[in-house]
Amino acid sequence: MVTGGGVAGALFAIYYLKDNEPVQSITQRQQLALTNYSYDTLGNFNLQRFRPASRRVAQAVVHIRVSYGPGLFSLNPLEYRYQSPMRSSGSGVILTDNGYIVTNNHVIEDASRIEVVLHNNARYHAKIIGTDPSTDLALLKIKADNLPFVPFGDSDKLEPGDWVLAVGNPFELTSTVTAGIVSAKARNIGVLRDRNNLQVESFIQTDAAVNPGNSGGALVNMYGELVGINTAIATSTGHYAGYSFAIPVSLVRKVVDDLRVFGQVQRGLLGVQIESVDGVLAEELGLPVNRGVLVRRVNANSAAAMAGIQEGDVITEVAGTEVGSVSELQERVARYRPGEEITVAWLRNGEVKRARLRLRNLQGSEALEKRPLPDTMSGVTLTEVPHDLRIRLSILGGVQAYPSAGAWTDAGIPPGFIIMFVDKVAVEDREDFLRIMQYKKGGVLLEGFTPDGQRKVYALDISLK
Repeated sequence: MVTGGGVAGALFAIYYLKDNEPVQSITQRQQLALTNYSYDTLGNFNLQRFRPASRRVAQAVVHIRVSYGPGLFSLNPLEYRYQSPMRSSGSGVILTDNGYIVTNNHVIEDASRIEVVLHNNARYHAKIIGTDPSTDLALLKIKADNLPFVPFGDSDKLEPGDWVLAVGNPFELTSTVTAGIVSAKARNIGVLRDRNNLQVESFIQTDAAVNPGNSGGALVNMYGELVGINTAIATSTGHYAGYSFAIPVSLVRKVVDDLRVFGQVQRGLLGVQIESVDGVLAEELGLPVNRGVLVRRVNANSAAAMAGIQEGDVITEVAGTEVGSVSELQERVARYRPGEEITVAWLRNGEVKRARLRLRNLQGSEALEKRPLPDTMSGVTLTEVPHDLRIRLSILGGVQAYPSAGAWTDAGIPPGFIIMFVDKVAVEDREDFLRIMQYKKGGVLLEGFTPDGQRKVYALDISLK
């Protein structure tokens, strides 16, 4: 047990009430915030100068510092000593004035602690709202208000040759801005993996310089609008070698809204196995086109099967947009949730066919499902903090713990301990605590109060059964 001054005075200074979200999407939150303060119109920008866009975006791109391992204290109850955890860093983009931040999943994956450093050097401990390895995106939340943020742009309007800026923190060099042009779109470079083979790679390729530490940072157009999240580089050395790759914002905005509302991405699927058509394949199969997406297999009871799509068909259009490759088709379909309708066009024996179909998820359902939370945790009973106890201790959040076995009793946590922070992240209530803990591995620090008002810190090894 670690006692005494380990709990900062911020126990009272930080507020814990849940965000009262009056809107259904991050896009709407941006629009609501933009009505409350001045935002330069497009006419104020000189597209031959980078300064206005750079100045605006740099304020809303954050430095993300990640720690791995048990952190500040050894979890050996006989040896409480300082440990230096492994660390890495990346970038993130503030999306809303109330603290939602997007970054790459690989930046924060397996992290024990996530620290966010703003442009003005203010520091916050971030909570994971949700992650999606299939697109390499993650949504974080910090407790802050009136933050600068980067408005969404339209990556569909980008064309090769357009100027773009990359903003991030390469090699710990904070708020670095580089410029380049869009080199290509819908690039698949084979860097993502997904256990269900549902990874979506349809990157914007640019020649803006990007290096380790830029991951999760902003790719913006000359109006200072977000058009992509910088994610990868093509290199044989590990450092920039001429080309960088960003996830298009058309996909980012859908994924972050799903993570905010459901805790997981709602993937609408056609239910087909596909292959890009090129000149070689067209000649081999006698296809009438050199571009498109060949259907190799149609899953039973899938959206494609219900629409009449068959093996050997070549899909040429999705949701009113031509698709010439697997990357383009996947990115276009990934913008929609199960149950939503899209129009698909395909070629069969030289004849164009078209149908409107309702997408389904991996289980073949049109249902939208939230990420499940455990009802209980092993070795402890968790309850909401009684109203009278909150008043007596002058607290607004937290969850009360009654250990019964395992790591909880080994840590010496007393019955009725009120957990206010997990690894410096504020706990709002029981559900919030369970949500935070589902992303934790190994050791965590629990900070809070005993029922009689004593401030305490305990090290809990959740890897113990």
